[in-house]
Amino acid sequence: MITLPQGFRLAVATADFRDKHQDRRDLALALSDVPAVAAGVFTTNLFQAAPVQVARAALEAAGEGAPSFSSPRAMLINSGQANACTGEAGLEDCLATLDMVGAAVDLPASAILPASTGVIGARMDLGKWRVAVPALAFSLGHASLEDFARAIMTTDAFPKLSGAEVRLEGGPVRLAGVAKGAGMICPNMATMLSLVLCDAAVEAAAWRAMFRRAVDATFNRVSVDGDTSTNDTLIGLANGASGVRAEGGDLAVLEEALTGVLGDLAYMLVKDGEGATKVMHITVRGAATDADAEAVARTVGHSQLVKTAMFGRDANWGRIVAAAGRAGVNFRPEDLRVSLCAVELFRDGRPTDLDFDALLKEPLAGTDLALELVLGNGPGTAKLLASDLSHAYVSLNAGYRS
Repeated sequence: MITLPQGFRLAVATADFRDKHQDRRDLALALSDVPAVAAGVFTTNLFQAAPVQVARAALEAAGEGAPSFSSPRAMLINSGQANACTGEAGLEDCLATLDMVGAAVDLPASAILPASTGVIGARMDLGKWRVAVPALAFSLGHASLEDFARAIMTTDAFPKLSGAEVRLEGGPVRLAGVAKGAGMICPNMATMLSLVLCDAAVEAAAWRAMFRRAVDATFNRVSVDGDTSTNDTLIGLANGASGVRAEGGDLAVLEEALTGVLGDLAYMLVKDGEGATKVMHITVRGAATDADAEAVARTVGHSQLVKTAMFGRDANWGRIVAAAGRAGVNFRPEDLRVSLCAVELFRDGRPTDLDFDALLKEPLAGTDLALELVLGNGPGTAKLLASDLSHAYVSLNAGYRS
């Protein structure tokens, strides 16, 4: 059971943004009852959805100063309408939804950070927003973390949430995170929406710095299909409601807990990749630099041939070696070693003499597959989580708009 950090309330409502009349919740709000500091990381796609533009501008306006009543204190997420590639009208629609919700919960619109997910290109149906917002406000304080996680799902198979409680010098503090995402997931911000709530008191500069580092170590180390979306948004709110301040050595303790929560969520994203049946835990060692190791890990993790081999439970070392060789990294081919589920497949420029098909029959039937590549004796290392690629991925995405 994940406990909601102190000083936060959640709300969910049904707006039927997908026009499927499923009575499914598709609108969610998380609100801090006291001023908070906010951190955010967004998509690197040049086509940035209206809510990304609005949220980014709000965080930039808040700066590194002390939080106030009008500083970001809430996150509003809708699923079913991405509000991306909708031009100036889309920006106006986004701001209109913040005005509606702000008025309903007695909060300045500027204090609400928006995020949206769904089909790209469609305008917001503001009529549905007007009907749903009163129900959202009525729900405030009555929704659970799981309710929130379910309300932001699209093609997700299950809700994604994680939490932690750590003891700092002044006492215990809590963190709780939720995420959505199953397709269009690639490093440089996975295609997802995520929110982390924390009741520790943290200086804005320290919170944002640890947030960026935690994201880089987790969400920026995953791949499902190599696509980066228009709507990727990760927000963190720390409100100090616990009365415990994180400073000095406590900052490292809090960052470790934050990285753990985001790591849990990142793993769930890959495990729930559209049609996914496997999670590859790719480790690259012995590169000249960390950047070289990362380039190899990403090339292997993105490779459709490697992904389909893992889905087919095929220990096809040739696909892995070929991907490493085209990563644009300079290493000696005879130095490369490749192991899958602790079975060495390739060494000294050729496959090993092991009967790895027999040795790997049972391990490849599992979900989590360890794939290690050693490039040489250099200090560079990298890790990446990547899903396989199945028939179901094609089926899901071929009919996504319908």
